[in-house]
Amino acid sequence: MKVGVLLPTFRRGADDALDFAERAANAHLDGVFAYDHLWPMGTPTRPSLAPFGLLAVVATRHEELCVGPLVARVGMVSTAHLVEQFRTLESLAPGRVIAALGTGDKLSAPENAAYGLEERSADERRALLAATHEQLAPTLPVWFGAGSSTTNELARTLGATLNLWGATAARLATECVIGPTSWAGPTPDDLEEHLDALALAGASWAIFSPDVALGPLEYWRTANEVSRFS
Repeated sequence: MKVGVLLPTFRRGADDALDFAERAANAHLDGVFAYDHLWPMGTPTRPSLAPFGLLAVVATRHEELCVGPLVARVGMVSTAHLVEQFRTLESLAPGRVIAALGTGDKLSAPENAAYGLEERSADERRALLAATHEQLAPTLPVWFGAGSSTTNELARTLGATLNLWGATAARLATECVIGPTSWAGPTPDDLEEHLDALALAGASWAIFSPDVALGPLEYWRTANEVSRFS
């Protein structure tokens, strides 16, 4: 199981995120990821860095790290634009980009409304998800953010990795039987025990929020060495 972290992107500048990426690389983690929000969920007065530009800088500074948004929401830009963002990032970090995609939900809907983005039904957003997958899957690993059963079934049908947010190890194990599954979420109190449980359940990745302590992650990652980019 590979281990990654989400960068602290709810800032007015990139210094904290770039420093955290450097510390993650020094801790021998496998990758760093960035939220794709117009503001931190539920707090529209706070800032949020756009993911692709930040990840491009990280990718060129740290050639040992995989990078990707978690997750890039379809419909915020055109499908062609979103695909080109991933391809540009891939040109800077060949073999190290994860195309994690999501449909968005009612919690992120206020962001779209505030910026005048078109309101689309769940079926329309899933159609965009499938269209984006079709263009990216030939060259990039594609993840879908878990959502409704229909979205999850689409991931399995297309062969995309399903990324579960904050799921229990038991739920993860159930999904891993069906197909490739990764985990992301907040940092638990029993971090090393949680990592062991996720690995035993079959997760391909475990990705933690920016408040995680890197020391225990480095210890676990070193003790459970796997080949990077395998």
